[in-house]
Amino acid sequence: MDFEVVGAIEAIEVIAAGRRIRQIVGLQKKYGKGRWRKLKGIANIRLKDASVRIAEIHWYEAHGIGRRRLKIKRFLD
Repeated sequence: MDFEVVGAIEAIEVIAAGRRIRQIVGLQKKYGKGRWRKLKGIANIRLKDASVRIAEIHWYEAHGIGRRRLKIKRFLD
């Protein structure tokens, strides 16, 4: 991961859940079975160069496993 989330993630929405996630098989093999969901939200992030920006981020999450594969989709500032 080339960034870290600073503070809370806001405006969280579910994009897909369960079998609607294309990478569900890979997620289950690598991290374990669970109720996987793909989510998106807006957060302040700190980049490698120490700058802080607002961005839309996407990630996968399952209860008991946590957030995995966070990625920046676009910058909002």
